[in-house]
Order: sequence, then C-alpha cells, then structure tokens
Amino acid sequence: MAEKSKITPEEALSYHIEPVPGKYEIVATKPMTTQRDLSLAYSPGVAVPVQAIADAPGTAYDYTTKGNMVAVISNGTAILGMGNLGALAAKPVMEGKAVLFKRFADVNAIDIELDSEDPEELIRAIKLMGPTFGGINLEDIKAPECFIIEQRLKEEMDIPVFHDDQHGTAVICAAGLINALHLTGKKIEDCRIVLNGAGAAGIACLELIKAMGARHDNCIACDTKGVIWQGRTEGMNQWKSAHAARTEARTLEEAMVGADVFLGVSVKGAVTPKMLAAMADNPVIFAMANPDPEITPEEAHAIRPDAIVATGRSDYPNQVNNVLGFPYLFRGALDIHARAINDEMKIACAEALAELAREDVPDEVAMAYGKKLSFGRDYIIPTPFDPRLIYTIPPAVARAGMDTGAARRPIVDMDAYRHNLKARMDPTASVLSGIAARAKAAQARMIFAEGDDERVLRAAVAYQRSGYGKALVVGREADVKEKLDQAGLGDACREIEVVNAANTRHLEAYRSFLYQRLQRKGFDAHDINRLAQRDRHVFSALMLAHGHGDALVTGATRKSAHVLDLINHVFDARAEDGAVGVTALLNKGKIVFVADTLVHEWPEEEELATIAERAADVARSLGLEPRVAFLSFSTFGYPVSERATKMHLAARVLDRRGVDFEYDGEMTVDVALNPAAMAKYPFCRLSGPANILVVPARHSASISVKLMQEMAGATVIGPILAGVDKPIQICSTGSTVNDILNMALLAACEVG
Repeated sequence: MAEKSKITPEEALSYHIEPVPGKYEIVATKPMTTQRDLSLAYSPGVAVPVQAIADAPGTAYDYTTKGNMVAVISNGTAILGMGNLGALAAKPVMEGKAVLFKRFADVNAIDIELDSEDPEELIRAIKLMGPTFGGINLEDIKAPECFIIEQRLKEEMDIPVFHDDQHGTAVICAAGLINALHLTGKKIEDCRIVLNGAGAAGIACLELIKAMGARHDNCIACDTKGVIWQGRTEGMNQWKSAHAARTEARTLEEAMVGADVFLGVSVKGAVTPKMLAAMADNPVIFAMANPDPEITPEEAHAIRPDAIVATGRSDYPNQVNNVLGFPYLFRGALDIHARAINDEMKIACAEALAELAREDVPDEVAMAYGKKLSFGRDYIIPTPFDPRLIYTIPPAVARAGMDTGAARRPIVDMDAYRHNLKARMDPTASVLSGIAARAKAAQARMIFAEGDDERVLRAAVAYQRSGYGKALVVGREADVKEKLDQAGLGDACREIEVVNAANTRHLEAYRSFLYQRLQRKGFDAHDINRLAQRDRHVFSALMLAHGHGDALVTGATRKSAHVLDLINHVFDARAEDGAVGVTALLNKGKIVFVADTLVHEWPEEEELATIAERAADVARSLGLEPRVAFLSFSTFGYPVSERATKMHLAARVLDRRGVDFEYDGEMTVDVALNPAAMAKYPFCRLSGPANILVVPARHSASISVKLMQEMAGATVIGPILAGVDKPIQICSTGSTVNDILNMALLAACEVG
C-alpha cells in the first residue's frame, strides 16, 4: 500500500483561498464586447428566445444552459462523515462536487446550500428551482430525511433527482460486484449477501442489486442493533423494514457464516478475522467505510487469500469511487433531456463500467498509474482517470433512458454522440493526474535548490507530505526553519532534509569533479570553490551528478537563462548537446506544447527537427500522441519569405530521419490549431489539430507563451528541459507553489 498523504490544515486552507476564494467561477460563453453583443444577450434580443420558450417549453434546452446544468444541493446534515455541521459548512464540499461534474463529464454545476432541516421546506425550495436546472444532485443529507426528500421530488419534478450518497455508491458497488462474481463463477441470484450499515448508501446498494437479480431472503442487512429480520421492532423504520429477511441469524457474525458477499458502509474494524474465515469460498469483500475500511485488504488476504477485496480508498486496488458514476449518469441523462434517472439507467451504468474494466487498459492509463492494469482480482473497477469513461458510460445510460421512456429527446446517431463526447474530454487534468501517480511510484529524492524561498519550501513540504518521495532542500538550517515557521509549517523541519553546502562531507569530491570540467574554460581553483560552495544552483547540480539526489528543480529565484548557464557547468545542456526547452500550455481543456522556449536562440532546420523530436518525446511521456506543426506567418510556401523557408525545410529533415509521429509545415497558428482553417489545405499531413508548435526562435516562443498566460489565462508548465542526462527542471521566477510542485513531479517522472 502506498504511504498515506499528509495534508495540514494550513495547506488545505491555502488551497481553498489562493489565488481566489473558492473552487470555480462563471465564464461567459458568448461575446460581451460590443453594444450589439449586449443587445443580443439582454435587451431587446433576449425577448426572442423568451417568447420561443413560452411557446414551446422544450426549447429551453436549446436556448439556455438548462440542458447542461445540475444543481448540487445540501443542507449540511451529513457532511462527509463529519456529521451535521450546517448548510454553510457544507459549501466547500458542494463546490468540490460541482467541479467534479465539470472535470469528468463537462457538466456545468452550481452548488446550493439550503439552511433548513425541515424536509417539507427543502422539498418546496428544490421543486421551485426546477425550471433552472436539467437535473438535481442531492448530497450530504442525513437519513431518513434523504429518502423522503428524494422520493417526493422524483414524484413531483420532471427532471432527474439523484441522491449520490445513496445511488452513486450503489452503482459503483454493483459494477464491481458484477466483475467479482464473473471472476468467481457465481451468479447473483444464488449468492448470500450480507450488508453492514443500513443507512442511505447501504439500503441503496441492496435495492440496486436486488433489481439486478439478487433474492430478497439471500440479502441480510445489519445495523448497530444486529440483523434486520422479519419481526424485529427495535430501531426500525419503513426503509429498513423493506429489507427485513427471513433468517435465524441475529448478529453480523452469525450472518457472515457461509456468505458469498460482504458489503460494508459502516465503521472501521466491523469485520473480524473470524467472520471472514466463516465465509464461503472466494468471498467478495466490499469494505467501503471511509477513511478506514471495515477490514483492510492486507488483513483480509492474510485470512482468506481467495478473497476479492474492494474499498473506498484510492491507495488500495479496486476503489469504489462515486466519481466513476454520477458525472456520466447525469451526462447521459442530460443529453436525452431525461425526466428521471431510473433503475435501468443505473444498471446500464454499472454494466458499462464492469464491461470497461474487462477490456484492455490503454497504455496512457497504465502509464498514469505506474503499472500495467488488467482485468483480475485487483482490477474489477475502472480507474477514475480512464479516458474511455466519458464516451463509454453516457451512451449506455442514454440508451437505457431511451428504451424505458425517460427521454424527451432521443439520440438518433449514437456514433456521432460518442464522437461528440470524445471532444468533451479534458486531457489536461488526466495528464497532471498521471504525472502525480507516476511520481508517487518513482519515489524520487527531489533536490529543491532554493531553500531560501518560501514558495520552494512549501512546494518541498507538499512534495514529501503528498507521498511523492524525499525532499532535499538546499539551504541553511536556521533560515529554512524560520521561513517554515512563518509559513505555518514549522513541524515540517523534522520531515524534510536540509542540505547545507558549508558542511557537506562531499564538497571535496564536488570541487574535483567541477575542476575537471571547467579547468580549460578559464576557471581557476578559487572560482571552482566559489561555485561549488556558494552557488546553490551549481551545488544542487553537483549533488544530482554524484547521485546524492534523483532529480532537481530550480529557477524560482533567478532568470531561466542564467540558471541554465550555471547548470551547464555541471551538465551538458546546451543547444549543441541536444537540449531543448518545451513549455506546456493548458487552456480550456486543451494542452499544447511550444518549443523551444529555453535553449535555442535562432535554430536552423536541423535544430528545428531535433526540437520537434524532443518535444514529441515529452508529449508521449505525458500520454499524448504528438502532432507537430512548424509555425510561421506563411502557410505552405505563401507568402514567400527567407525566414519561413527554414520552417518548411525542417519538415523535410524529419522526412529524412524517418520519425514515427505526425508533422507538417510551415503553417500559421490558426491552420495548426483550427480544424476549419486546416481543412482548406486537404494535403496537410496532420490528422487533427497540432499539439506541438515548433516556432522559429526563442523570442517568438517566449512571446507566445507569455501572451497566452496573461491574455487567455492559460496554465503554463515549463519550460520542460529535455535532452539532458539527468532529470532537471527549471521553473520561472513567477512560479506559484503549485507550479514548482508540478515541475518537481515532471522531474520525478523523468519527463524529457
């Protein structure tokens, strides 16, 4: 099991307040720059869609955001397992749920916290908001009120109402159960199933698996008072009574004898080794209590090596994670303008998830998780960052909704729908998540060269506490401690390792190495001593060269070009050595690499071809298939210019080299990125928009990147230094803590 990440209160609060409070913002989808724009957006132009909707209410899905808008609603009475902390305290959780909708399925979501514990008030308030939304996601509302509220709203509203604490868990649990039974050769109608925890999620799990074929009396539910049996009166309600079984068992231990399946949504340690030993052959254990399961996979396998185990934890195999369900359920439901999300749609979601887990796992998913994933006892549920989810699950949900009459607007061309869903994918988060997973697997000793900068120190602490590896900070112990104290991270001094050039026992070896490299380049012994002992960038590079760290991140306090010159004292990182700087731009769900942004001042065609190859290596190491465009102000020879010629010749150089990725040029940036503009040149060899832009010179690369950053709000990662013997990444001086951490993760993954 991977080491559990440590998150301090200071880090959590900093994440939520910087750079602006909260986790999302509203962005206009239409231009709002001229008087005509305003006239169309509001008055008088808006009167036209108003009348259209009044005449035909269904057109609200065409002219407004209703068809892609979900309300995430809570009253804060059952927050995450923290209990009843009130509506206002629930807001961070609901904001988080809203951004998950957007991130995973491109569903717009707004969080709404209602300050009432009266079910009737909540029902009325939510019902009145119906015209605004295409669906309602209820969250963190305590039982039994959640049952009452959801059932009434489903009866009285004509849009999907879905309590994710119930049905989200149930759907993912059902998907895992389908595959677990597939592996063990058992049939659901023959299985004896024990549930511990008869709250909202537990009861929903039972209801769904019974809808899938499990027999009523084969399913034994337990709560804090024991088995829910027919005739029991203590601690009962109508929802528990519906699942009372005819059984002689009265305790969880008795119920577990001979059981095939255990479903736990209860508390840590609820399942004992004795209970597990008494289960049937090839038992299926879904220990879903969070943060600590009813029994850990290690404990379960020690008693029953034949067990298939799933938990709610991301650091164990087979995570039951609701994010695999609710975004895609709503995506499919919204796209057919559904009246409801019914059992058939939930079962379709579960079956599609199960089928996806049985398919070959794409290389980019395996790369992201640092290991080969294949269907089996440790992989019965897909991973949350599988890119196929967005175009696999919603079509199955939509089809079930259409077949059961829940759809107002059926999808006619399902293949076109899948293609449209692929276009909604946001590769940026998958790329960053993949980097993080690979970095955690690598466990690199990361050298942070600038220990006198608070941003660097906070990034170093985050690197270590997130479980990525050991943070080695170059600086003076007293200075580091003082700055960490000021940042509210004083206790981290005992965790990270501070390396001081003044007292390292390796200094003589570093000096000797550096003298051998620089003695014929005008450096005398005094210069060497000053560089090795007093320059943090050179000292850090020497640490890396001697294997006293695995990777290096630097540059947050000095200009990139200056830092690169210093690193060149220790490593061969010049243009003639094949080094290249590649910057990743992340904007509006797209990722584009710009090169060279660091090393080559004015490359010629041979160097441009090398830049393209290095950039392609970087793209592939991040799980993207490279498509290279050599950019200019001309396109395929017009207008004619000496400066554009080299961009045309660079493509010919790649022809000679016989590379295995797509490339073409020269072309303008709109032809490279806009499919409509590219379509005017049917001979273009790119199969789609370019994701690597090779520009004529370093100054044009820098201008392009900074313009995108300042004007378009693009996230910038890099420049990523490629083509150097050791993993070194150079930040920019304007880097945030998160930027520095991302560069450290790139170095840990040896990207470039």
